[in-house]
Parts: sequence; C-alpha cells; structure tokens
Amino acid sequence: MDRSFKLDIQEFGTLANGQKVTQFRITNPNGLEMRLIDYGCLMTNLLVPDRSGKLVDVLLGFDRLEDYVKDSPYFGAVIGRYGNRIAGGQFSLDGTTYSLPQNDGPNTLHGGVKGFDKVMWQAAPITDSTAYGVAFSYESPDGEEGFPGTLTARVRITLNDQNEVTLDYTAVTDKPTVINLTQHNYYNLDGMGTCLDQVMTIYADQYTPVDSTLIPTGERAPVAQTPFDFRTGKPIGKDIGADNRQLAYGRGFDHNFVLNKQAPGLLSLAAEVYSTKTGITMDVLTEEPGIQFYSGNFLDGSLKGKGGLVCEHRGAFCLETQHFPDSPNHPEFPSTRLNPGDIYQTRTVYRFGRKD
Repeated sequence: MDRSFKLDIQEFGTLANGQKVTQFRITNPNGLEMRLIDYGCLMTNLLVPDRSGKLVDVLLGFDRLEDYVKDSPYFGAVIGRYGNRIAGGQFSLDGTTYSLPQNDGPNTLHGGVKGFDKVMWQAAPITDSTAYGVAFSYESPDGEEGFPGTLTARVRITLNDQNEVTLDYTAVTDKPTVINLTQHNYYNLDGMGTCLDQVMTIYADQYTPVDSTLIPTGERAPVAQTPFDFRTGKPIGKDIGADNRQLAYGRGFDHNFVLNKQAPGLLSLAAEVYSTKTGITMDVLTEEPGIQFYSGNFLDGSLKGKGGLVCEHRGAFCLETQHFPDSPNHPEFPSTRLNPGDIYQTRTVYRFGRKD
C-alpha cells in the first residue's frame, strides 16, 4: 500500500458569473479520499474503506456544480453565519434589532437566502507532514443577510492518517455580532438506500424541544423514556415512527441534543454511528455544546444525486455540531455573541473506522 498522502487539484465547473470552481482531492495513506470545492466550502465526496476494503462514498451529493447551485438542501456545505434557525428572522444586540431573511417559514435558516454555502471561498492547499487538506476563508461584509459586522471566517478541513476529518473554524468581527458555524454533510454509511438501519449513539442526557416551526421552546428536556434516547445506541429507524409530538413537528428527528460535557469547550465524543452492512463506523468529537441530529425527513425522492441515483426519503442523516438553535433569542442558552477583539474558535472531528 502507498503510505503517502496525495493531493490533486482540478476544475469542478464554472458559475454563471464566469468564476471557476476548483475541486481538491485528498487521499490519505489508508486510501480514504476526501474531495472539497471552494464554492460553499463544500465536501462533495468522502470515500471510506468498508470491512472488505472496498471504498464507499458515504456522502449524499451531486456530480455537477450546477446541481449544488440550483437544488441542494445544503449537501456537504459549511453553514454560516448562523447554522440552524433564528425565530421570526430577527434578534437584538445591545438594543438594536436586526432583521434577517425569513427563508424557512417565519424563521431564518442556515444564514439566510445566500448563506456561506452559496458563496465562493478563498482556498489554499494544506500539506502538513501529518495531514492534508484545504484552508478556506471568506469575508462576509457588514449587513450581509442582515447580520451586523464585517466577519472574516476561516475553516481548515484536513484529513490525517488516522482517518480523521477535522474542521477547525475561526472567525473575527469588527462589530458585535452572532455566529454559529457548522458543516452539513449528509451521511449514509451504507452508501445507498435509507439510513434507518444504521446504529446511532448520541452522548446527551437532554435535548431542546421545539415548537411547530422547529424553534426551541427554551426547555432542556430529558431524553430518558422518549424516542430521543440514543445514549446506548439503536437503529435510527427504531423509534422514528413513534406517536410523539416532537417527532411530528420534525417529520422525524430534526432536533438539537445537549451534549454531556465535563467542561465547556472540551473536545469530547458526541456521537457514534455504525453500519452493520458495510462495517463502517463514524465517531463525532466536538468542542461545541450541541449537535443537531437530522434524519433526512425532507428528502422526498425529487433530487437525483451522484450517478443519477435518487436521494430517497431518509436516505441520509446529518450530525451538525453547533451552539443551540435560536440562541440569540434565548439568553439561557450558551451565547453565540462575538465581539471585536475576540476570536471565535471551535473544532469538530469526524473519525472513521470499520468493524469486521
């Protein structure tokens, strides 16, 4: 086996304004392959060896740039300025109310109409001795999508020889603002079909219940004796059809889990997933206080992904590490405020393995 990293750079397509989009293809010494593009700071492919050594692309996505631009439900993108929802499309800071686009019913979702998933990022390859990847940066001007302050965001996405994909996020601002960056990969460790038989563990004793528009009520409710109890691991589909108002609101799981943390900001294990079919395992470690588990409920078969395959209902899951949804309107939640002179900094790791 070749024991070295490889980095290939190629064109992925052209935007309507003539800008060329570049794809970075990184392979580690174990054969695991990650592909990234500078539009949307997107991960298009993640090919992971299964128990027989065969590579399985564990991400939903598209083969063509045009589909990411036109139709994508945030496949593979970095989300900003604010991942998840903000109620009523507004929040207040220091007595000023800021209005944002309402692109999810009455609420703002994933940064608005043109969030960080729909812009071009600056990109430079990383070729350290222990990890290869790409350093992305984007300057969001004051007032973009209604958010205050010029925000400079940087995301380093690297792959090491331990089969760990690491996302290091940093940001600075010139005015007080709010920020909640995350990454929106849609995973299917089987490579195709639904995700319902994959075994999920989430290390959270509590979750944040939502109203009918998926905005947190402010409560932190115990997962014990509810369908939201993933503490000992169970198939994603086991309780997804339970008679439960919270599941009805999300058409399945689309909720923030309050991660068990010994200390705020500690990098710790948040979730584990296992495919009995391929043997592929995925561990999620994060410094964030929460994780959004979404079970692909709004995938409806209308999209065709890679190779023309239909993106079927519940054909993938998302585990988005984050601060809690609507935190700017919930002072009881961990703060998402960023002040000038401070640095927003957080790390998330997705670690892949296999069981025989």
